[in-house]
Amino acid sequence: MRIVDDSSSSLEPQHPDTAKAPQKAGDGRWLSARRIAIGVVALVAIVLLGRAIGGYLPAFAGWVAAQGVWGPVIFIAGYAIATVAAVPGALLTLAAGAIFGIAAGVVYVFLGAVIGSSLAFLIARYVARPAVERRLAAYERFKQIDRAVGERGRKIVFLLRLSPALPFNVLNYALGLTRVRFRDYMIASIGMLPGTLLFVYSGQVAGDVAVLATGAGVERGTGYYLVLALGLLATATVTVWVTRIARNALRQETGSRE
Repeated sequence: MRIVDDSSSSLEPQHPDTAKAPQKAGDGRWLSARRIAIGVVALVAIVLLGRAIGGYLPAFAGWVAAQGVWGPVIFIAGYAIATVAAVPGALLTLAAGAIFGIAAGVVYVFLGAVIGSSLAFLIARYVARPAVERRLAAYERFKQIDRAVGERGRKIVFLLRLSPALPFNVLNYALGLTRVRFRDYMIASIGMLPGTLLFVYSGQVAGDVAVLATGAGVERGTGYYLVLALGLLATATVTVWVTRIARNALRQETGSRE
């Protein structure tokens, strides 16, 4: 499907009178304070999540471990099914970090997301195209995305994975309607890694808090948890930075501006 609408060339509403307004010093300080506040709230949320799941996580982790080599397979398959069904995967991604740790968690989530998003792509392209087209009619942004993907497929898909212009599950089906080659779509999936790492890392932090809530894990010492928290902060900072760069590049590629 090729959708072109010359009357609307931006992904965001355009405001010609204010697009180039100079930023005041006070505005900059406010933005910095807001980012710090968001970071603090996110950290508190992770701690609270860890305390909330403290009574359930050990049992679930034990069940997964009891499955042996099938544990990761079951998780990957479940993640793929959830992706096809358009079920938000944030909780599953956090759970991967808490159960498998950072390295294995990232691998399992990435595999599940790639398999699920690929199935959604193929379903949209070859099975349920009319239904997906009707669903996407409500997304004005898709018109610009479709045009840009038609010209620079792999690059645009990669940028969309780094900084989604549409919700992840919607984007998987939406890209199936574009002219991007399946091979390029698969290669560009690597753009999901920064966000995956951040959520899995957050999941491990929440999992460690859950362990502490049960009275265990104290032997690791303060240093371990300090390093873990600093690592999470560094990961979040880099992810936000990469996402911002990708968002700006995506605006340029699609002819969009603030």
